[in-house]
Amino acid sequence: MKKIKVGVLGATGLVGQMLVRLLENHPWFDLSEIAASERSVGKTYLETMKNRWSASESIPVYAKDLKLKECSPGLDCDLVFSALDSGVAGPIEEEFAKAGYAVSSNARNHRMEPDVPLIIPEVNADHAALINAQKKNRAWDGFIVANPNCSTIHLSLALKPLYDSFGIEKVMVTTMQAVSGAGYPGVPSLDSLDNVIPFISGEEEKLESEPLKILGSINGSSVANAVFSISAQCNRVSVRHGHMESVSIKLGRKAETEGIIESLESFNPLEGMGLPSAPRHPIIVRREESRPQPSLDANAEKGMASIIGRIRRCSILDYRFVVLGHNIIRGAAGGTILNAELLRAKGYL
Repeated sequence: MKKIKVGVLGATGLVGQMLVRLLENHPWFDLSEIAASERSVGKTYLETMKNRWSASESIPVYAKDLKLKECSPGLDCDLVFSALDSGVAGPIEEEFAKAGYAVSSNARNHRMEPDVPLIIPEVNADHAALINAQKKNRAWDGFIVANPNCSTIHLSLALKPLYDSFGIEKVMVTTMQAVSGAGYPGVPSLDSLDNVIPFISGEEEKLESEPLKILGSINGSSVANAVFSISAQCNRVSVRHGHMESVSIKLGRKAETEGIIESLESFNPLEGMGLPSAPRHPIIVRREESRPQPSLDANAEKGMASIIGRIRRCSILDYRFVVLGHNIIRGAAGGTILNAELLRAKGYL
């Protein structure tokens, strides 16, 4: 299989760094271009990142000598992964799509636009069909596909099998989100240590709206949202990686606990597709009373799984449980790569 040349926009940030790491030796994609802000243009990745690299592993050898370029069309690649800050991502991603590039974006800017697929491959792979409407509507040679918010991804993965099996009427979710979700350098240490911050700008709105689009159904050139309500409260906690979410849910039909567990554990729509980044088990159910925990479980399935525990009846709604997922891997960089793998498998690349 001939590899597709890809680029990373925003390659110096936390998500951009993770994209560079995850693309090393990728069987389908060949990282040929990296781009960032003007102050980094012309420098090698090693020169730029020597005091900014945040991972425990060293900068991948294959990327050290790549030179950073401007975030503008003209890059020698067919697909770009966007790890750009939302303050600049919108128009830059549009320029790339107009110029014929496929854009797999982690930014929030285009997520809720009617003709932009907001994709979690295990949940709504069929929404990729919006690409055709998007290209027609906008007269673009390329297109944009969006990766959801990091907390949305793990909540939606947990909800999807229950929605299909039992229906959903109401969801209440309280998040405990890792500091890495704020990017690098992120939350100042004196604000985060020995503390919980009960506000993350825009996060509750995303968590209350994005899953409804993701779990909705294609309706012509847009998506008819799923019809249930979500109430979210989001908190920043002093954990490096791993967002945890406490969820209570009212189902549309009665269910027993073992039926809930079976629905979650048997969920694997991508099985047999051969997508390189797809986890063997997208949902892992832990039966121990004290699991999942970020330090023990966030890296399950190389950080690409959602881990669910403490499944039990709820005295107000029907059931409650805890969901944990890696926010930088599955919630960001790994999610955008898996989206691109799905698009290749479906013939959009």
